[in-house]
Parts: sequence; structure tokens; C-alpha cells
Amino acid sequence: MGSFQDDLGLRWRFVSVFAIALSTILPAIPVFAYAQEAPELACRVEPVVFEGWQAQQLSNSWVRLVIVPQLGGRVMQVYFDGHPYLFVNPQYKGQYLPPSEVTAKHRWFNYGGDKIWPMPEGDQDEHHWPGPISDPLDDGNYVFKVLSAAPSCRVRLDGPRDPKTGLQYSREITLESDSPEIRFHAIMKNIADHSIQWSMQSVTQYDTNDSKQPGDYNRDFWAFTPANPNSSYLARYHVCSGLADDPSLRIGEGLFSLHWLPLENEVWLDSTTGWVAVVDAASQYGMVEHFQYAQAGEYPGKATVIFYKNGSAIEMNEQGFPVLTSSQPDEALRYMEAELNSPIVTLAPGQTYAMDTEWNPVRVGRDLTAVSDAGVCDAVLQATHAPQGARLRGSFGVFFPGHLEAQLLDPQGVKLASVPLQSVSPNRATKLDQTILAPDGATDVSIHLIDAHGKDRGTLGAVKITPGGKNP
Repeated sequence: MGSFQDDLGLRWRFVSVFAIALSTILPAIPVFAYAQEAPELACRVEPVVFEGWQAQQLSNSWVRLVIVPQLGGRVMQVYFDGHPYLFVNPQYKGQYLPPSEVTAKHRWFNYGGDKIWPMPEGDQDEHHWPGPISDPLDDGNYVFKVLSAAPSCRVRLDGPRDPKTGLQYSREITLESDSPEIRFHAIMKNIADHSIQWSMQSVTQYDTNDSKQPGDYNRDFWAFTPANPNSSYLARYHVCSGLADDPSLRIGEGLFSLHWLPLENEVWLDSTTGWVAVVDAASQYGMVEHFQYAQAGEYPGKATVIFYKNGSAIEMNEQGFPVLTSSQPDEALRYMEAELNSPIVTLAPGQTYAMDTEWNPVRVGRDLTAVSDAGVCDAVLQATHAPQGARLRGSFGVFFPGHLEAQLLDPQGVKLASVPLQSVSPNRATKLDQTILAPDGATDVSIHLIDAHGKDRGTLGAVKITPGGKNP
């Protein structure tokens, strides 16, 4: 660790000297002088008490992840920069209601948090899961085990066997020391004596309460995912339940967006790009969930992504008149589910299938336009010619700490120069407005995130350098 910090300090000192030299050559052009970020704290795993439950916590400098093994192996809360993301049902705080034959037939105990469910849902035959219900998959007591400690913290949760579905769930969760990224490796195993077919679903309930106005809902809460241009759904999404013309749903410039309103609705999307983003624009905190799309896979109802928002719904009363249910604010629970589906797979006895997903907490607002491996784009990158160089503007959120680098390219895509820009961190929004030197022949620029270890994490935007105004 000491040698790495020495190398990193030399690198930043070189960048600072380079910045001073540039400011001497181009005094009219503002240049950023870097300051070394504080070294990260090692991740750790420790037992905690959370809302009255015995829990386990994974944490590092950026995030705290709280797991309650007893509640179906749920992740009950995640904090990033002190901001909580997940819904925790106040009706069941500190309680545990184990599954039984009686409860499974009639009840579902919605504790909140994040969990794994089987798909497809329904009660028509044994190939459908009649959930959500209280059963070993959702409410069973999972066995918790620490697989590795710092600098890479990895834990495993093994659930009980469920003879009705023939499934047993396990889940491995990994948190490194050097970023807030959280990785999930969910496994379903066939414990039956015959072949079975199931899809696995990651179900995350996000809190949509207004943190500043108790009893009210967050009026600036959003969800996004790219709409499939070749969608199987007529509107490029399918409203499975609720109002078909729900005003909270729209598609603009290829991006599906959901603005949370207290109207019950479930919408299915066959998105293929591999990410969803959930954004609390009131606080400027978001969560990007990444998943792997299987092009040849058969997805339940063709849906790779499902959003469910709870709230008021229209039902018929005993007199045959439509009424709006749960319309009293103090009676309503407020959350939105982001659900990621795996393909439907056939498992022979003893066979397993794994689903890998990642969470990237980030600073972002409602103007999110794109997501990459490096971060999110809030205001699209612009590059315009300036005396002896190019002016770069944009707004981003990054997934990893490090610095931005502008790579200048010729018309054939050959890199002519790399220019370091500014240090960045996941817990800070990144506003870019900087003029840099550009070599002759440079026509394009891309902004890369270089992490604290010197690894190129990918681009945040790439555009042509234009004479002025906005990029085409």
C-alpha cells in the first residue's frame, strides 16, 4: 500500500507541475491543479442491529450495506454518502414471521429491501410462482458466511430448500475497498428429482417517501432504462397492470422514464442495454443497476426489466361503483420496485444457474441522459473550438474515484494526445467547463475516467469538436 501511495503522489505532483506550465503558456485558460484524494478505508464485515433485527453490515469509505439473513437473505438498506435508498416497511420493523403452510396460502410479509424471487408469477400451474407469498424463498432463514475480508469483502447467503418450486437460492455479495460498487452473484439450484424451468428476478424496493415532509411522497423521484428500438411491445413498453395512459410513463429520445406518482402500476420493458437507473432528484442521489442481457434468452413475458409502483388503484365497491383505494396519505406505503429478470432456464436435478448484477450509487439528477461503465451523463458533453485548443463542457456522475482525461482524436480515430482534467469522486457531482490545448488535426474528443489505480474505466462522452454552439 505504501509503494502505491508513493507512486500516486509522484503522479499527482507531475500533473500539478504540468498544470503550472500550461498556465504559464496559456494564462487566459483556466487549468485545474490536482489534490490527492484521501486513501480509502478498507472494507469490513461486522454484525450490527438494524431496526431491531440482527444484521450483518458490509462497509467501506463510501457505502454501508445492511443484510438481514433471517428475512430471506434480504439486503434491507444501503447507504451511500449517508443517503439511504431502500424502503423499510415500518409495519414490520424488528419482526420476523417465519413461513408456514398457513401463512403461505394467505399472506405476504413485505419487509421491504432487496431480494430474489422466481418468475414467472401466477397460480395456474406448478410452473408459476404464486407470489409474492410467505415461503422459504422469500422469508426463509438464510445462512450467512464471510468468504473473504479486506481489501475485497465477499459474503454468501444460503437459503433453505423450497420443495414447491424445486429451488434453493444462494447469493454472494462483494464490496471492494476502493469504490462504492456492489456486486451480486445470485444462484438458483434445482433441488428436485426432475428438470424444472424458472427465471430468477432481482427485486429492489426503493423508498419514495419525502424525507423532508413526513406523510408526503417524493415528487421528484424517477426511474430510467433505454427503450428497445425493436421492442416486442407496441408502445415499446407494456403496462401489465394499472392505467395504460399513466401520466408518469413516457419515452423520449430512446429513453424510457418513470416519474413516480402514487398510482399503482406495473410496466414491463424488453430493454437490451443492460442498465436501469433510479434517481431521487430531490437529493441528487441515484442508483444504477447493471445486468447482463442474453440475446438468445427467453425472458418471462419478454420482459428484462419491470418497474412496479404502489399507490392508489381503481376498484369496484360493493355497490358496483369505482373507488380509489389507499387514497388517504397516512394509510399509504410508498415505494417503487426495480425488477431485473434472468432468462428462463431449464435445470436438471442438482444443476445451478447464476445471475450477475452490479449496483453503482452515484450523484445525478432528473436530467440523466446516458449511462456507461464509467458513470452517468447529466448534461451532454460539448466541445467547441477555442484559441489554441478546445472548450469542454458537460455534467457527469462517476462510479469510481480518480480523474478525468480528455483524449483527442483525428478523423480516423487515432489518438493524438491525452490531457488530464480534474479529480473526481462518486460522492460529488462533476461539472466540466474547461479549455485545453488541442493538437493540429484533432477533430474529436472523448472524456475517460481513470481510476485511482490508473485503470481506464471507460468513457463518459465522446463528440466532435465544433466551431461553436452545441454539438450536432
